[in-house]
Amino acid sequence: MYTKADLRKNTLNTLKQLTEQCFAKRCRSIKGHLLEQDEWNRAKTIGLTISKGREIQTKPIIEAAWQEGKTVVVPKCLPKLKQMVFRKLTSYDQLETVYYGLLEPVEERTKAVNKQDVDLLIVPGLVFDKHGYRIGHGGGYYDRFLENYDGKTCSLALDEQIKENIPIERHDLPVQKIVTPTCVILCS
Repeated sequence: MYTKADLRKNTLNTLKQLTEQCFAKRCRSIKGHLLEQDEWNRAKTIGLTISKGREIQTKPIIEAAWQEGKTVVVPKCLPKLKQMVFRKLTSYDQLETVYYGLLEPVEERTKAVNKQDVDLLIVPGLVFDKHGYRIGHGGGYYDRFLENYDGKTCSLALDEQIKENIPIERHDLPVQKIVTPTCVILCS
């Protein structure tokens, strides 16, 4: 079995080889499937990250949520505590660039939201299995956040990001559903 580092590296290389046009088209398909899900339609508050590079494009999803009158919340990482707090986003000008080029909400311009008020959390990742386990970028922020989170969870992935077996650690928590360009995986 591959290590998490190997899987991250191999998957990133695969994603980099996709043309921009192909990648964008698949992201549009994922958005279309996501917006058809019951979890999306029932959710009043949606939590997700601001994507960058070859992460599934979230700005079109954020804009769809705004158009539907949903509340959008995005994470602010607290590196010293290894935790994150979701903050309400109503405009992209409430974002600032932080470490590694990530976009996060500006605390002075946004309001923190209780994790139990997030109806649907779209959990990022690089590699997934069909049971909903994921490999992220290695910070563990989402695993800690999910520990006592009761809302619905979903991840967005290209088919190339779904692997048969990935290493799972004791603290890893699976998502309930994975939306790809070609299917929706209900995780056990």
